[in-house]
Amino acid sequence: MDRTVALERILTATGFGEAERVPFPGDASTRRYERLFLPDRTAILMDAPRSNESPPCDPAATPEQRLQSGWNAVSRLAASRVEAFVAVADQLSDLGLSTPFIHGVDAPAGYAVLEDLGDNLFTHAIASGEDEIQLYCAAADVLAQVHAASVPDVMPGPDGDWPLLDYDALALSANADLFVDWAPKHAEGIHVDDAARARWERIRDGLIDQAMGMERAFTIRDYHAENLLWLPEREGIARVGLLDFQDAVRGWPAWDFAMLLQDARRDVSPIAAEAAVARYLRRSGMNEAVFRHQLAILGALNALRIIGIFCRLVERDGKARYRQFMPREWGHLSANLRHPELAEMRAFVSDVAAPYLEIAA
Repeated sequence: MDRTVALERILTATGFGEAERVPFPGDASTRRYERLFLPDRTAILMDAPRSNESPPCDPAATPEQRLQSGWNAVSRLAASRVEAFVAVADQLSDLGLSTPFIHGVDAPAGYAVLEDLGDNLFTHAIASGEDEIQLYCAAADVLAQVHAASVPDVMPGPDGDWPLLDYDALALSANADLFVDWAPKHAEGIHVDDAARARWERIRDGLIDQAMGMERAFTIRDYHAENLLWLPEREGIARVGLLDFQDAVRGWPAWDFAMLLQDARRDVSPIAAEAAVARYLRRSGMNEAVFRHQLAILGALNALRIIGIFCRLVERDGKARYRQFMPREWGHLSANLRHPELAEMRAFVSDVAAPYLEIAA
């Protein structure tokens, strides 16, 4: 496939053939974005060639086949496929949420031209004086709407149906293992020998067993302040613009809240976090004790995952800027590990990484 021809074709078809193209700064993904400028309008070009990543998960694949297929299959990630983005965008839009309108898509080539929702990320809006509590309560309202919706097995997409897969035990264990695989390579004072690894696997599996017994919901998965836009000119839940949702899975409500409130990139004030939880519990009817228990379990597994990812980004990929987020993520891990159900995991982390847990505490 000649992607240059495909790009010219989609830009022309969407009316942006003569647009000025300005690249966005890179991030941790393999996707590239450009803002398209015309005198009277703008749009966003998503550039995500299929060849950049290992394949997404075949819904029929066994755990052994997934392990052979690569990280995306193991973790049930969408491999940055534009067809996943479009399918999930349509699903969320049908719930009344603000996802970018799709001007055009060429799924085989890996291009999509999207509505430009602007630059008013939650992070920027709050720094500019918007009410943090209002924004996080609005984000909680979005989650209440999403988690109450029926969970489809597949979603219609531009290249056929796109599956909504379970975030299962293999995905949880492989992602949690990033902590023991990469933290010792990055941080002095973290040591995991064979005996510690066996202990880790036993404790990890106990937490995953608990997660597998929790009620499932449609889970946006990467739901945090740098993927949310504040659109105050819109009404109700549509005031929250959604980005980077193509990795949605059948997961858990508390996972989305762990991502939202235990943000690696910014400190969410305790008052805003509690207001968001209270708002969600009121709208969803979920029992508070059950919710906080699930948030601690899934929050801990998620924090272990994120610390491992950041260590891998620094050590393997040379992205040193992710060092700055690690102290905050250690703090999230420490807070989650204070829950009584996590006493064994806290003891393990304390034994293998005492200096980091002590500083975070």
